[in-house]
Amino acid sequence: MRIDSYRVSLVEAIQFAKTQNKWVQAAKIAESAAVEDRKDAYKAALPAVNTNASYQRFSDLTLFTDRLNHAATGPRKPTPHTAALGIDALFNIYSGGRQQALQSEQEARFRIAEVNTQDQTGNIALQTASQYLELVRLNDLNKLIQDQLGRAQTRLNNINSLFRNQKVTRSDVLRAEVMLSNVELSLQQNENDVIIANQKLNVLMNIPDSVRILPSDSAGIPKPEITSLLPLMEEAGTTSFVVQRAGHYVEAQRAKVKGVQSNTLPSLSFYTAYGLNYPNYLFFPPVDQTYAIGFVGLKAQYSISSLYHSKSKIAASKLRVKELELHQQAAVDNVRIQANSYYIKYKEALNRISVNERSVEQARVNYRIVSTKYFNQLALLTDLLDADNLYQESRFNLIKAQTDALAIYYNLLYTSGRL
Repeated sequence: MRIDSYRVSLVEAIQFAKTQNKWVQAAKIAESAAVEDRKDAYKAALPAVNTNASYQRFSDLTLFTDRLNHAATGPRKPTPHTAALGIDALFNIYSGGRQQALQSEQEARFRIAEVNTQDQTGNIALQTASQYLELVRLNDLNKLIQDQLGRAQTRLNNINSLFRNQKVTRSDVLRAEVMLSNVELSLQQNENDVIIANQKLNVLMNIPDSVRILPSDSAGIPKPEITSLLPLMEEAGTTSFVVQRAGHYVEAQRAKVKGVQSNTLPSLSFYTAYGLNYPNYLFFPPVDQTYAIGFVGLKAQYSISSLYHSKSKIAASKLRVKELELHQQAAVDNVRIQANSYYIKYKEALNRISVNERSVEQARVNYRIVSTKYFNQLALLTDLLDADNLYQESRFNLIKAQTDALAIYYNLLYTSGRL
């Protein structure tokens, strides 16, 4: 199978996933449907116009006298044929605010769908960033393991030379061989993890599995200054997707309350009709002729039963508004806590990077010293292997700290509604 490789930066991967991901595309379709629902709510204010046409042919008329005796049959007068063709229209003048409430509700529903699209886009962007950073971490770890493999092979060759010169025991050779085997297994495991991480990133970006993503960014790319996160933390209580959506749910429920309340108010409509009819039943006896007639009028209506039918519905709708307002306040509290937590952890991550950078240098020097001592017969192999593992672990911890800091930054961006 042909494998195509592409170098992609973190920002490019995020932007691509924002437009190509299937979940994002589905959210955009749902938003388009909400747009049409909103249009339908506004179009409901237009007059309702109907046309109608009918035709009937009646059978002969049978008349009975003396109950069912003495039947006489004859044609229906003035004609056995009837037909009608007409048009009518109804225009709502006032309905207690029902139409405005419907429009407001659908407007809020559209805003919810809009925020859902932004939220889904941001969520996919966050997943893409996390998966990209995981791929970066694994690729950098792959380089570290290959470096460690080189050290293990060189070390084994040197120990074999010492063993042939009877400077070390067979035990040192065996332990060095075991160390080499373990490093080879770690390399194989990490390479498999790279393949899996690449496939997950491909799915998020909606590209074929045969494509291999080569991150152009490394774990050491510049990190945002801690001061740049302060506005994100402060604005999160209003700009977060969760908070925005909760606010629109409150608006939709308030519009529902107005819609229910409109049922207790009178309605006024203008209506008109015009049509052709055959035969003419306006006169008596009916006349075998076609006539045309129309009318205009006003129709007022008030449901007295709505006074008691809608009472509990209105109360329940108002209580749901209070419930959603509390949900909104709780969402603001949760978002503020999350944003503040990410800010604190990001500051910690930056400090961890500085500490790990010093640890790497210290572990490197320590490994060089212990290695020199061992090959001069001044240290045990155990000390050398421990020093190698410490050097490897410190380098890995540095990469992890660097990718963790970026992951925290993107989590804060998503939490504040800015991703």
